[in-house]
Amino acid sequence: MLESGPNFPSESELLKTVLQPLLEDFQYWFAKGRSLLETYELEFLGVEQQTALLERVRQAQQEVGVSQALFAATGEQVGVDPSLMVSWHRLVTECWQVGKQFRREHQDI
Repeated sequence: MLESGPNFPSESELLKTVLQPLLEDFQYWFAKGRSLLETYELEFLGVEQQTALLERVRQAQQEVGVSQALFAATGEQVGVDPSLMVSWHRLVTECWQVGKQFRREHQDI
């Protein structure tokens, strides 16, 4: 249990301050990655790899959405398993790398 008081936020305040914006960030980056994957044929990935990445992004969006709904439904009293958040972070990083490669190859778009 975290100590609370004038210098320490309560667990609830900490969750709201840290978790809520983090979940919003995951949704934002997954939406950007999904848009890229649904809009363009990424030759450097290949069809199967692009399809698999898109499916993983869609799944992660659903997981984040469920986490956001549970967070809201419990009055911001529930957290998210850190291992799940690590997997989302890895997927966001993978999407960033794909976006970077796409921009490098399509600087005119």
